Amino acid sequence: MKRKVATTAVVLSCTVLATGCVTNKESSMPEGWQAPDIEMVPEIAAMYHDNDGVLTAGTNPPFAPFEFKDSDGALVGVEMDITNAIADVLGLEFQPVEQDFSLILPAVQSGQIDIGASGFTDNEERRKNFDFVDHLYAGIQWAERTEGIKDVDPQNPCGLTVAVQRTTVSETDDLNPKRDACGGDLRILAYDTSDNAALAVLMGRADAMSADSPVSSWAVNRSEGKMRMVGDMFDAAPYGLAVPKDSELGPAAAAALDYLIETGEYEKILSRWGISEGLVDQAMINERPVND
Repeated sequence: MKRKVATTAVVLSCTVLATGCVTNKESSMPEGWQAPDIEMVPEIAAMYHDNDGVLTAGTNPPFAPFEFKDSDGALVGVEMDITNAIADVLGLEFQPVEQDFSLILPAVQSGQIDIGASGFTDNEERRKNFDFVDHLYAGIQWAERTEGIKDVDPQNPCGLTVAVQRTTVSETDDLNPKRDACGGDLRILAYDTSDNAALAVLMGRADAMSADSPVSSWAVNRSEGKMRMVGDMFDAAPYGLAVPKDSELGPAAAAALDYLIETGEYEKILSRWGISEGLVDQAMINERPVND
């Protein structure tokens, strides 16, 4: 499952003007935002040795509020802040690396990057080859145009056109099975980014979008009242930072996250991005507490 949150203010303003422009830059940051600045914790830093002293994190913007580009082109977002803070605890420099989503896990596996930080859902299939340091729970939730023509029911979607980000769980686990159940009477518009999926809704090309709940919420909050949430969240699952299977980085990153939780820094980071639900109360690897 890929859990991304997209649709930036810039994209939405372009949509309102019906210009059809597409951008992955965010025009404004959350009020009170500041980059994490956390001291190294020696006993945690000693758990992991990095040859170049840099924690490289593969990410695929735009997926606001998890990862996207600000007006200066810098990679920002709540997942960037969490991974940056983990790097700080480990005494490492943080370096996000923009990649195609489909290439991130192979790059982690081959050692080209250290960690995958791009809205990955921790699930059984992915655990066969990777470990996931879980940092948030979220589910799928739909959003619709406020002045939509059709009645949208995520549990009875036959006859609808629904936009989605390609290869995400919203496509593979939500929409594809529902299309089969509808005998094909469900049109899926799959886009490379979730901001384009939201754009399709705003321009009337789609009746609704299916995305991770924080992604849909972010899109709605920046739509100037032109979109709204519809239905309840379902299929809740953990987001995780992907690391090589059985590597030293997994326990070290989990210990760093535990430190951030215990000191309150974790909650501060999420609250800056408007996230108050789904927080974890202890670090987990593959949905198992590291201290068990």
